[in-house]
Amino acid sequence: MLHAEIEIGSFLKARRAALDPADLGLPDGLNRRRVRGLRREEVAQLAGISVDYYTRIEQGRAHAISDPVLEGIARALRLTGGEIAYLRNVAAPRRRGGAGGDASLPGAVPGQTVRPEIRQLLDAMADTVPAMIVGRGMDILAWNALGGRVAFDLEGLEPSRCNSALLVFLDPVARELHPEWQLIADEVVGNLRAESGRNPDDPRVCEVVTELLGRSTDFRRVWEAQAVSECLRGTKRILHPVVGELEVSFESFRLSTDADQALVTYSAPRGSATERRLRDLADVVAREARPVLMS
Repeated sequence: MLHAEIEIGSFLKARRAALDPADLGLPDGLNRRRVRGLRREEVAQLAGISVDYYTRIEQGRAHAISDPVLEGIARALRLTGGEIAYLRNVAAPRRRGGAGGDASLPGAVPGQTVRPEIRQLLDAMADTVPAMIVGRGMDILAWNALGGRVAFDLEGLEPSRCNSALLVFLDPVARELHPEWQLIADEVVGNLRAESGRNPDDPRVCEVVTELLGRSTDFRRVWEAQAVSECLRGTKRILHPVVGELEVSFESFRLSTDADQALVTYSAPRGSATERRLRDLADVVAREARPVLMS
């Protein structure tokens, strides 16, 4: 599991190291700073708490951290909305039941299934809109014909490897498909870290993070930077091996009755080169799916 004690400490250290004391009007002091960023005592002062209490929080030794304290730390570290949510999430086990709570029992987590009505929705968009359902740990649980071919060939993968994070960091064709690979990688890690904050003890989230930490130096470098920036919409450039370059807009829609799942769609402006190429890709997929008639 992703131990919340480790996560909160690493996160707070990274965030205070990222701040420039001069921007906050803080002096260098009598001795020059040996490390970048804010000192613990400076964060504590800005947050309005004792140095000892902040130190215990950063070391994962503080339990039942109150909302006002978390708000003070967030202000001191100038956290973004996504970072504040992450801090609250990783602090939640201590606020719910302390170090000995049973909320982390892996066996309590249900499997991931996609409702038939959602699969029906995917199929209804199959001719024009690439779409997929992404679940916990960034697993790609279901997709329509176009969604399965807009980038990676999902149909040819084992179910356990149909995972956005694993594909971006471990599939050898990822950098060829994505000319802006580093941007995609940063977005993936930001999303995965946000999810790890919401579900720090989810077995699939832990499995994906553990595998990537062990197999990808690029992932480890970005993960250890502690960035939290959940990206739910934007644009992507994809160098598709069949139809050429695609520039698509993507949107993620959280399913109201399936909170751990999101519908992700890709689209292009009407009349654009990408729209024409998506239609070409739909034709290719349809031809490949058509049964061969024996003469």
